[in-house]
Amino acid sequence: MSVNDQHKTAKNIDLHDPRIVDSIDRYWRKNMLIMFLLLVIWAVVGLGCGVLLADRLNQFALGGFPLGFWFAQQGSIIVFIFLILAYSVLLNRLDAQHAQELQQYRKENADKRH
Repeated sequence: MSVNDQHKTAKNIDLHDPRIVDSIDRYWRKNMLIMFLLLVIWAVVGLGCGVLLADRLNQFALGGFPLGFWFAQQGSIIVFIFLILAYSVLLNRLDAQHAQELQQYRKENADKRH
């Protein structure tokens, strides 16, 4: 579903319908859960591996550099880029599911009127 289709779907939504309000609430709960989990992963990698566990990780090497140093300098940035990609993919899926659900409710409401 394209962005224009999603926008058209959103225009014709009855916000007084409790099913739609529940759908929007579910959407935002899932969105916040995804964001929270990805931020936790980033914190664990960036702060945990790069700072708090650096001494323990420095016992190992990656590409000739101590692993703790690698996480502090490169790993957290690389993980952050992957997390942005994951967030984009997950939210595109969530948006498509939500738009489809709203479109179904709109169709049901239109069928009831006719």
